[in-house]
Amino acid sequence: MSCMKLEALSPVSFLIRVQIPDRPGNLGSVASALGEIGADILSVDVVERIGGVAIDDLVVELPSGRPPDVLITAAESIDGVEVDAVRPYAGVLDTHRELELVEEIAAEPARGLQIFAEGVPKIIRSGWAIVFGHRSGGAEQLAASTSAPQEGYLELPWLPLPRATILDGDETWVPETWQELGTELAATPIGKPDRVLLAGRPGGPMFRAAELARLAHLAGIVSVVLDG
Repeated sequence: MSCMKLEALSPVSFLIRVQIPDRPGNLGSVASALGEIGADILSVDVVERIGGVAIDDLVVELPSGRPPDVLITAAESIDGVEVDAVRPYAGVLDTHRELELVEEIAAEPARGLQIFAEGVPKIIRSGWAIVFGHRSGGAEQLAASTSAPQEGYLELPWLPLPRATILDGDETWVPETWQELGTELAATPIGKPDRVLLAGRPGGPMFRAAELARLAHLAGIVSVVLDG
């Protein structure tokens, strides 16, 4: 009689963005509610605090086969908690933070734009990032993260870009596939208006003002390293 060894299915990771009343113990209550459905919290990042509400990103593992809707039900069982978005998360948890990324770029400035494009999704938890340079009639792709859509060349009517901006994903310049995925978009100049990084989050959540400020600050530091 033959035997077949069955392997346990790996848990699935999700990024869940929640709005939590900014009071002591509320995050712990959310964590307990998620734990009761078998979800394991791997990391927590505070995105923004505004008007008595904390916007938090939680990376959680859920047993294979459990629908992600249970995360929403569990989190919102806590009074005052709202879930902004839930999406699969394939990022790594030993992420490059700002200082480590800048140090890596300083060590290899010739690959600086590529290193920056690869590092940004890990820092702001976007799905992808692309660096574009402006030229007559459009924009040329200079670097991209491995997960980025391969557009190569796009007409970007907002170039040159004077300051970091959250973009409307329904504008006519946005590729149809991006629109179909409900991609949230943010862009920042890298030291000069005609060199920009564009970050996308297919399926959301939307970029918050604090995330945009963080991205702009990082791009400013990177530009000094690259152009100094």
